[in-house]
Amino acid sequence: MVHLKSSFMLLLFVATVVCGPPWASGAPLHQVDASVEPVKNPPESAPRPHPFPFAIGSRDSEYAHSIQVVSAGEMSQHDRDLEADAESSIQERAGFQSLGFNQEDWTYQQLVCPALPNHLFLRFSRNEGTSNMSMFSAAIPRNGEGKVRIIPIARKGYSLFSPAPIGPLTIAAFNHIRAEENLGAPADWLGTGLCYATLAGANPQAGQLQSGSVENIQLPATIPPTLTLTADAGAIIRFADLSASPRPMEWSLTFDSKGKLLKATHAPAQVVPYKPRFVPTREINESTPTAAQP
Repeated sequence: MVHLKSSFMLLLFVATVVCGPPWASGAPLHQVDASVEPVKNPPESAPRPHPFPFAIGSRDSEYAHSIQVVSAGEMSQHDRDLEADAESSIQERAGFQSLGFNQEDWTYQQLVCPALPNHLFLRFSRNEGTSNMSMFSAAIPRNGEGKVRIIPIARKGYSLFSPAPIGPLTIAAFNHIRAEENLGAPADWLGTGLCYATLAGANPQAGQLQSGSVENIQLPATIPPTLTLTADAGAIIRFADLSASPRPMEWSLTFDSKGKLLKATHAPAQVVPYKPRFVPTREINESTPTAAQP
């Protein structure tokens, strides 16, 4: 027995000298599964989700402070063809609102909204007299993905259901239009607000009214276009429409964090006229005491 144990120990010693100890064979103590792809850090150029629904910072120069209105004769042939293809759908939807679109004397203009480039916007109107204007806006998807939509503004001089600038039909249609845009990037906030006002029947010109004299009455400046970010990552767009008569009108549009329009208000801007105050003055020689006569 002692002899066998000694022989075994001798063989183990020889194997260790020749091959090295078992833990030195080069085999890892912990096997890594090569089939699992290691986690990679995202490249610095990868787009990051924007925390707000609108672009913040300086606006692109292509977005002006007003919306361009183009007559039907000045429209491109492509846009005129697009209007012709959608006219049956427009007539059907206008019929639901009893706008009388099947009658004659309707004209239309193009509303150029750079903030919503994937739609063709048109404004149809029919004037039967000073107080009998009928009007509605139409949105036609350019890429064929979406529906033709109309926004009623007036029927024979009267607003339908509620005034178009604040009406739930206008807000709902505008949200559908923005959802169909699929821009993939935060939108221009002032351009979006101006486009909403235009579809609701205005020809807005946003800006800041400078102090001036109108029939010797001074008008203080209105607020400039403003974007306010809310605590819940939403946004409020405010601007004064200087083209409104007889006084500027202020628009306020409230959006949630996903860019859905929740509320719209439209009211006279806070411009309070006042007359300048004049301080009476006197000549110096009138206020200088004279020496006492002897």
